[in-house]
Amino acid sequence: MHNNQYNKKLKPLARTLRSASTKAEVRLWCELLSKSKLGYSFLRQRSVHNYIADFMCKELNLIIEVDGYTHKFKAEEDKLRDKELAAVGFTTLRFTDEEVMKDIANVQRVIEGWIASH
Repeated sequence: MHNNQYNKKLKPLARTLRSASTKAEVRLWCELLSKSKLGYSFLRQRSVHNYIADFMCKELNLIIEVDGYTHKFKAEEDKLRDKELAAVGFTTLRFTDEEVMKDIANVQRVIEGWIASH
């Protein structure tokens, strides 16, 4: 499937973000999303539309975001981003750093539940 929403202007920033991942992003990647562990291929720090998604699965049109402390102050920006991504066909699942670090099993249940229902 071709990603018509890929923005190549964001490629250098995405590359930088991949090398500066948070501990929660690394944990989610290593334990759940890498190497098709959930049955689908996810990409890290991927340009989608005018944004860079923490994780994106083209096949499912699914974006997974891991929100750190600063996102507490960006709730309105996140809502707008999610709305714009939904308008081009993507669903966004959001988890906090704390959820990923302290309850990865529940994060896995939520993701697998979403996949099973779509």
